Amino acid sequence: MKHFFSLQWLRIKETGIVFTDELKRIFRDPGVLVIFIVATLVYPFLYKAIYWNEQIKDIPVAVVDCSQSPESREFLHRWAAAPDVKLSCYCTSMAEAEHLLRDQKVHGIIYFPHDYAAQLADPFGQAHISLYCDMSSFLYMKAIYLSANQVMLESMRNIQIDRYEQMGMDQEFAWSLVQDAPYTETALFSPTGGYGSFLIPAVLVLILHQTLFFGICMLGGTAREENKQLYIMPGRRRSYSVLRITIGRAAAYFIIYFALAAILLVALPRLFDIPHVGRPEDLLRFIVPYILATIFFSMCVSVTIRNRESGMVLLISSSLIFLFMAGISWPKEMIPDAWRYLSWFIPYTWGAHGFIHMSSMGASLWTTRTEYIALWILSGGYFLIACILLFVTGWWHERKTGMD
Repeated sequence: MKHFFSLQWLRIKETGIVFTDELKRIFRDPGVLVIFIVATLVYPFLYKAIYWNEQIKDIPVAVVDCSQSPESREFLHRWAAAPDVKLSCYCTSMAEAEHLLRDQKVHGIIYFPHDYAAQLADPFGQAHISLYCDMSSFLYMKAIYLSANQVMLESMRNIQIDRYEQMGMDQEFAWSLVQDAPYTETALFSPTGGYGSFLIPAVLVLILHQTLFFGICMLGGTAREENKQLYIMPGRRRSYSVLRITIGRAAAYFIIYFALAAILLVALPRLFDIPHVGRPEDLLRFIVPYILATIFFSMCVSVTIRNRESGMVLLISSSLIFLFMAGISWPKEMIPDAWRYLSWFIPYTWGAHGFIHMSSMGASLWTTRTEYIALWILSGGYFLIACILLFVTGWWHERKTGMD
């Protein structure tokens, strides 16, 4: 029994040595420290500064009114009352308007054909309006299109009433035919309807994933450059120490990133005033498997890193790929099946969906159990792979040094 407790204490002690040594490596490496601490805390403020004004106002729009009719002027008068657009230029031809659009002096064009009024006067006619939007920015297109669509729907209702009256119907009866079903509009998950409230929650999760991923790869690259295998205990079999090495290193990363994740995913949404209706205790429980899965995933990838700079290449090349593959900024139904299945092996995919469900939509941990369980499965799977890779690389390093 005494020998058993001594053995257990030795194992805990060796794990603690790995843990403290890994913390020393992190805090003695200025580059890793900048990535882990500074970048993780500064990037969210930069993104929030970029999307501080979530809705664009007074977007300049060019008008090409070939109809020159009271009907077209009435439409423009209603549209000009919208806060999102500003009718800044009245052009005589489409060529003139397109020139202004290419020069970025306007971000949209509305075109009324010659027969616009005649088609409205015809009981069986169908009038057309052409709307051209600057697609260099999603926000321009969204504001111009939605404001024009609202005016168009209101105009269509008035046109239908006029046509019913021309057919001899009573005004009250005509109004009842076109009256919309009463409803109350409530913005559930993005009260401002802005792009920042939609994007920033997913970006916060991505920042945690990528900075942790990059930092671990930098540490792995540094070890390869120095041609040493970390934490193989002298006088011990590798298979005996692999678990303690992996757990010790993971614990060092976890203790740092759990605190950072609590700041980014629990405190910052309240500071930035973006949707945060989830329970903090549920979010903190969800963070645990997400960080562990990311740590072990990064440790597996770091085995392939041969130098310190390779991590930067992975960071730049993978950030947008992970964001799109997760189906947050791009509809997942439009992602090819092969890429969608591949995204299931990336911790960010499950972490982003789970965090948005809980923080922005108010889901509970039980409701988000699919993502929660998937992250624990990834944590276990990548932990085993990391242990195997550590054993193999340790064996190869000893064989190589022995041959030398």
